[in-house]
Amino acid sequence: MVLFVVEKKAPKQDPTTAQVIAAITKLRSYGPSSFASLTDAHGNYLQVAGGGLTCLLERRTAAGAQHFRAYLEKPSGIHPDGTTLAFSGGQVKLRADEWISAPLVIDAFTAFLQGHELPQTIRWRDITTLLGS
Repeated sequence: MVLFVVEKKAPKQDPTTAQVIAAITKLRSYGPSSFASLTDAHGNYLQVAGGGLTCLLERRTAAGAQHFRAYLEKPSGIHPDGTTLAFSGGQVKLRADEWISAPLVIDAFTAFLQGHELPQTIRWRDITTLLGS
């Protein structure tokens, strides 16, 4: 079983790829839905906040309780380190390489949903200790 949760929407069990794509495409940091998560039967999940060209993407592995933030090899030329992503769930300061576009988020969510390897273009920075402090 996979659970798909989108802010202000009813959770969906075992969503279709089309449902995931449609929901991620509609996310916006200013709402009405600004975050979503996809959790597998083992408790591993992906979560996204923001929308369009300004998304934050994270994943959590249940085994080992590790938390990772997505980043790209090429940093954003628009958002310098420390720029804040504000959304209904709060505010997060991101590094220049942590701004992810919705199409890349869709690639990650659909791969996760289908049990495939996550896209190689997305790198993962371990932020487990950052969250524990």
